[in-house]
Amino acid sequence: MNYRLLSHIFGIVVLLISAGMLICFGYASWEKSEGIENHGATALGISAAITAGAGIILLLTGIGAGRDVLRKEAVVVVGGGWIVAAVFGTLPYLLCNPGLSVDKALFESMSGFTTTGSTVIADLDVFPRAILLWRSLTQWFGGLGILVLFVALLSHLGVGAKSFFRLESSARVGESTGARIKDSAILFCAVYLTLSLVAFGGLVALKLSPFDAANHAMTTVATGGFSTHNESIAYFDSFGVEAFLTVMMILSSLSFFLYAALVRRDWPRLKVEEEGKFFLGIIAVSIIFVIFNLTVESHHYPTIGSAFRATLFQVASIGTTTGFVSQDYDTWPGFSMALLLILMIFGGCAGSTAGGFKISRVILFFRIARQEIIASFRPKQVFALKLNGTPADEAARAIPVYVAMFAILIPLGTLLLALLEPSQDFDTCLSATLATIFNIGPGFGAVGPTDTYAIFNAPACLVMTLLMALGRLELFAILVLFVPSLWRKF
Repeated sequence: MNYRLLSHIFGIVVLLISAGMLICFGYASWEKSEGIENHGATALGISAAITAGAGIILLLTGIGAGRDVLRKEAVVVVGGGWIVAAVFGTLPYLLCNPGLSVDKALFESMSGFTTTGSTVIADLDVFPRAILLWRSLTQWFGGLGILVLFVALLSHLGVGAKSFFRLESSARVGESTGARIKDSAILFCAVYLTLSLVAFGGLVALKLSPFDAANHAMTTVATGGFSTHNESIAYFDSFGVEAFLTVMMILSSLSFFLYAALVRRDWPRLKVEEEGKFFLGIIAVSIIFVIFNLTVESHHYPTIGSAFRATLFQVASIGTTTGFVSQDYDTWPGFSMALLLILMIFGGCAGSTAGGFKISRVILFFRIARQEIIASFRPKQVFALKLNGTPADEAARAIPVYVAMFAILIPLGTLLLALLEPSQDFDTCLSATLATIFNIGPGFGAVGPTDTYAIFNAPACLVMTLLMALGRLELFAILVLFVPSLWRKF
């Protein structure tokens, strides 16, 4: 393990975080000049200075480290990079007024960088607006990934570049990213920035203030769901805003490989696209089923129009793992809530900013299951697994292990939360586990759409912080850090 090289890379990541803090410090300083008392400039200024100082020390420590990032260093950078980002990201929350405790600050920071959107802040109105901007910026950084941005900016990643890019970007299984990793990363960043600008422009056109538009544009494209208002999107009470954000959330949940094909005019690639079509189909069918359940069966809404408005936005928000709230879906009938739970687990497309299990894995899992069923009476039949017209046999072999890992971690997380928080019921503990490990944000019960995670004690917050990191990096990039052989020199 090349520890100096790790120090060099972590130093650059930390300096990127300090740059984000400086942006928020600039906004806080402007508010201070306008006479706003609780501006947060001191907290953000100190945080930026500490973070920049740490980044410089890490860079200096990494002098003479060499230039090539091998596979094992790439794994450590991805897994450790999110932990490093979350740790330094706690500083503004600790130093602002009112501040958060260490455990809750770490939870909020990890929720931001992993684009989970779960929050322990019960009242956003009492926090400086610059801190809310920092909160949104952490999600924007985490959406496509600080480390994909890092790949785009640097060209000396050596033979570990492909591993580095796939691990961080949740790259589509069964589809190679190709040799030109840097070009792909730059293209992804360009698409991400374009979507962000379109979201901002659209929200400004819909009469949101520049501050609200910027914050919600960042957290929409990142499918993170942090809002600047306690009521989330319900605060605006605008069908236009909800409809526009629905489109942006869905666009952000489609694979960025698909956008790369559009930019490169690779039209044959569009014809064989399966994951995106399956994802859009799931969202459309879910909306129809929920509307039927909320009107014809339960009469929860008086008209189909009111049910359509509520369902369109809320299904898209949950299905894309964004977690914005326009309705208290905790009061919906059991069928609708169960369908939302399935959407939480499935998530968006691989290679997008969305969380969840990923639609590509869902497709391959059912194809593997079908093969096993057929093999029970035709044991000699040879199968070839494909996804989007690309052979996926190698990637598919890891999916049963991936499913098994989640099957272990979800009950374990629920059990730990129930043990640490005996006053919370089973539904709350289970949904909190699912919402954090699949990077959703709100859950059901006491962590439902109108509640926060402020009810949990410090040990429970730390458990959920780990679950968020595991989910964002799809288990292995975090779990591998605990394997002793990874850290050996050879």
